[in-house]
Amino acid sequence: MKNIILACAAGMSTSLLVTKMKKAAEAKNIDVKIEAYPVQEAKKIITSEKVDCVLLGPQVRFMLNQFKEEFPNENISVIDMRDYGLMNGENVLNTALKAMGE
Repeated sequence: MKNIILACAAGMSTSLLVTKMKKAAEAKNIDVKIEAYPVQEAKKIITSEKVDCVLLGPQVRFMLNQFKEEFPNENISVIDMRDYGLMNGENVLNTALKAMGE
């Protein structure tokens, strides 16, 4: 099972995106755990468990370099602003899969 973390400002709208990503994964028969957390909580999760991919919400994209410095061994990307705005779970899932080399 792959573990994907979405890091965002507060986690409200990103939770809806998680639901859509899970539906897209289910449709593709992909075994994945996807959760959204505010940035500080996401950092704790990344430190405490195996994470296969970290996706930053567009509203916290300015933290990309900080995340990459703090977690140099993690797959970290920023969610496309358009996909985020449209809540396109399939495209965001594909972004995560691509980041993981899937």
